[in-house]
Amino acid sequence: MKRIGVVAAVVLAAMGLMAAGRSVDTAGRAKIYGIAYVKVKVTDLEKSKAFYGGVMGLEASQTRNGNSVQASYAVNDAQNVELATTAAGTAGSYVAVVGLATDDVNQMRSYLTAKGVAANEIFTWPDGTKYFETQDPEGNKIVFVQQKWETSGGGAKAIGRKLLHAGFVVKDWKAENRFYEDDGLDWYEIQVPDGDNWIEYMLNIPANADHKELGVQNHFSLGVASADAAAKTLRERGLKDFDGPEVGRDGKNSLDAYDPDWTRVEVMEFVPSGKVCCMEYGGKHPTP
Repeated sequence: MKRIGVVAAVVLAAMGLMAAGRSVDTAGRAKIYGIAYVKVKVTDLEKSKAFYGGVMGLEASQTRNGNSVQASYAVNDAQNVELATTAAGTAGSYVAVVGLATDDVNQMRSYLTAKGVAANEIFTWPDGTKYFETQDPEGNKIVFVQQKWETSGGGAKAIGRKLLHAGFVVKDWKAENRFYEDDGLDWYEIQVPDGDNWIEYMLNIPANADHKELGVQNHFSLGVASADAAAKTLRERGLKDFDGPEVGRDGKNSLDAYDPDWTRVEVMEFVPSGKVCCMEYGGKHPTP
């Protein structure tokens, strides 16, 4: 079953996300606009550049942290996909970091630490951008970045010019949140409090899931006006193997493409074109 809404889960609850029927004290919290970037591990930088820059059509952009990022691609003026090399056979999620945009990292960090969430000190990238790191109870790294939030722009050849969501595997949902105990969820979406991006929790994934399965589950999404048109463009650019387009249980038409390391890039329409199977959307839909 897929549900759309907001849910409490330690770090995310402290950030101002809440479960249906619950309230969270967000006084003093800085704004959280959306996903500033997704950092993806890659084993072959040139092949990955060809996928993200060529097939997906994203424009190369300046890397803000050259010590850990080897290439960066702009989705729009505020959102990026970053590539970080790793050794072949590296285990675990290849979605290494989800960066969230805030208007004030000092206020955001103070707010989180007051809620008992561990966070490192505030650092500055060479371009002057301030940021700090934390992680969720599963160890997924979340970075808060202080930046302006203007999601216009994007390259003319980009398959999508909005980064809509990122998803990662959650192994022990009950330990994080007893609210959905024995509810039979497969995944759950949580929307940022001051925007229309969201994070997906991918649930009930086997502990022995192989690299390909983890690549399917740990993913991110680009928004498009038409998934069918995107599919045509991808075929014209030489990508023959991808799933869809098809209307999912969330009512949105989408397709799934895979980078050379099997990280899934979901190309999704902004609004539902079909019936939502399980629960109506509780938040606003993203826009082109």
